[in-house]
Amino acid sequence: MHARQNSRTERECLRHVAGIMYFEIRSRNPEGVFYIGLMPKSSRSKSKTKSQAPKSTKHSHPKARLISSRTVYRGPAFWVTTDYVQEPGGVSARRDIIHHSGSVVILAVDDSGPTPHVLLERQYRHAAQDYLWELPAGRIDSGEKPLPAARRELLEETGYTAAHWRRILHFYASPGFVAETMSVFLATGLRAGQAKPEPDEIIHNRMVPLPTAVRMVMTGKIRDAKTISSVLWLDHEENLSKI
Repeated sequence: MHARQNSRTERECLRHVAGIMYFEIRSRNPEGVFYIGLMPKSSRSKSKTKSQAPKSTKHSHPKARLISSRTVYRGPAFWVTTDYVQEPGGVSARRDIIHHSGSVVILAVDDSGPTPHVLLERQYRHAAQDYLWELPAGRIDSGEKPLPAARRELLEETGYTAAHWRRILHFYASPGFVAETMSVFLATGLRAGQAKPEPDEIIHNRMVPLPTAVRMVMTGKIRDAKTISSVLWLDHEENLSKI
């Protein structure tokens, strides 16, 4: 329609801004004034290409640049380094990091009855200076895979074996300064046996109904983070199965 009107209109180039030419088109009809902006072809194609480019989410977050690292302690269970880093925000800082080979946690569940029962341990923890209720757990040995480590820890600490295993959670224990990760395995199809604890382990085991374990979490009787997260995960799954 505009092409047919060109014979009856006057077109004047008003300005040229950022590669776009703006024209005033004034019709012989006094009320017929309007404006058109023309973008060069190359600019249009570049703009279209840019807007349609997919955004990559993989490895999109920058990591810290390690300036130096020195091992200041090495023990049988973990080692500590003093690192100087430049973090993604540009901050240069000293970070003392506890390194660990990783741990496994076993959520051993007796699901043979109408109410699931969770296998809990009670043992003294010097760091907490108290007795704690916990799930069976332990360190992954050098060269060991998580699942074999979970099978070994369950047998050593409780004497139980399990027919069915599934990893359900994987998280950092305390990422502010500890590099340890924890893998939680759901173990079902339990069979009792003879425990083989380490010489320094005095562990008391108890099968606890899931509702009781949840109450222990909510009332503060269970204060161990890995146990809290695992018990609440199981309770969540049980509630979903009832919907």
